[in-house]
Amino acid sequence: MESLQGKVALITGGNRGIGAAVSLALAKIGADIAVNFRSRSDEAEKICAEIRRLGRRALAIQADVSQPQQVKSMTARIEQELGTVSILVNNAGVMRPQKPEDITEADWDEHINVNLKSAFLVTQAVLPAMRAQHWGRIINISSIAAQIGGLVGPHYAAAKAGMLGMTRAYASVLAKEGITSNAVSPALIDTEMVRANPRANPSLIPIGRFGTAEEVAAVVVMLAQNGYITGQTINANGGWYPS
Repeated sequence: MESLQGKVALITGGNRGIGAAVSLALAKIGADIAVNFRSRSDEAEKICAEIRRLGRRALAIQADVSQPQQVKSMTARIEQELGTVSILVNNAGVMRPQKPEDITEADWDEHINVNLKSAFLVTQAVLPAMRAQHWGRIINISSIAAQIGGLVGPHYAAAKAGMLGMTRAYASVLAKEGITSNAVSPALIDTEMVRANPRANPSLIPIGRFGTAEEVAAVVVMLAQNGYITGQTINANGGWYPS
């Protein structure tokens, strides 16, 4: 397993839920962390304070990662203040449970833009530097919704399924360049977002409970340290979707 000491990791939506757990987990094994957030800056600053207590550098940086110019400005500032991004965790997302008949075109566009387009934009922004250093980790946080449809709606499932295809495409192109591309597909993780979904019930999970953000973060750490796993989807779903 490769050392992450001194590597710079960017976690989109890194201020809460799975993103916060990933930010702390990567800091604990030596990475410096850029904590991206769209709103709720107090949460981002709190996570950064915890990262600094671990002896690592941290930067809280606001950006709507579905907006190209904001992504460009964000990555330029990270490069200036922390250095080259070597580990990218595309975690930012939106989840609004809706019946199919209630989903508007605006709802569809928002879910595609925030959950899928953002991952493309940020990946494209950091990829040239990864290629220049012949080392990189792209880790996309998808969802079991990509595999079984899920509890949110087709707008969310489509965006998360798109992440899986994008993951495999980057993996096939970058495999010989020292850059891996993988996805993690969680199911019903005990976060604010899941708790707000009235359809979410731990009885749906064979293990019988919600997962924890720390359990997902442990998978991300493994993928960040491993240079041989690429093009894969790791299912952290309590047995709901066996594969």
